[in-house]
Amino acid sequence: MVTLLGLFSLFLTTIQTGYAYQFKVGGSGDWSLAASSSYDQWAQKGRFQTGDTVLFNYQANEDSVLQVTEADYKNCSTASPIAKYSDGHTMITLNQSGPHYFISGVVDHCKNHEKVVIIVLADRSNHTSDTPSPSPSASPPLPASPPTLPPAPTSEQFASPPPAPSAPEPDLNPAPTPAHSDENPPPSPTPSGASSTVMDLFCFFGAFGGFFLL
Repeated sequence: MVTLLGLFSLFLTTIQTGYAYQFKVGGSGDWSLAASSSYDQWAQKGRFQTGDTVLFNYQANEDSVLQVTEADYKNCSTASPIAKYSDGHTMITLNQSGPHYFISGVVDHCKNHEKVVIIVLADRSNHTSDTPSPSPSASPPLPASPPTLPPAPTSEQFASPPPAPSAPEPDLNPAPTPAHSDENPPPSPTPSGASSTVMDLFCFFGAFGGFFLL
């Protein structure tokens, strides 16, 4: 029965820590003044999430780990810590998201950068996608309307230029030029009225004289 309870407890622990990671402070777990230069770079590269743990190894009679507020972190104040650990092998669980401030219990060590800020993100066991699925009742998006084309230019905008003056057309039916033919000479001038009277009288008297002679 005891064996079964032990296996069950181990099973629950495995489920609880299945998605949690154990980190070592600074990468090596060494919490000391000698390793303090690596803490900031290590904390910036790490991705800490709720449920993860951080291991601090140090000399129990020479140092300690204090979890403090932001103000105490900046001032290296050890008067009122949130939590204090001095067992020499401290495993701290990051149980909430946000910044966690840790400093050395020795003020001089803290002022020489034996301190670290760990930013904790969301729960690692949350595997749901960040992208929400579309609601079944949501209507599908309308297709994008085609781009509006500019109106076609009208005939008034592009008026035709005035026609060029046309050259005069050649006369296809020229007036005939009078021809001077030798076969039809122009008629002789008609005698005047006086000459015609004289000739009539001459003929009359000639005829009258011939009558008496007979």
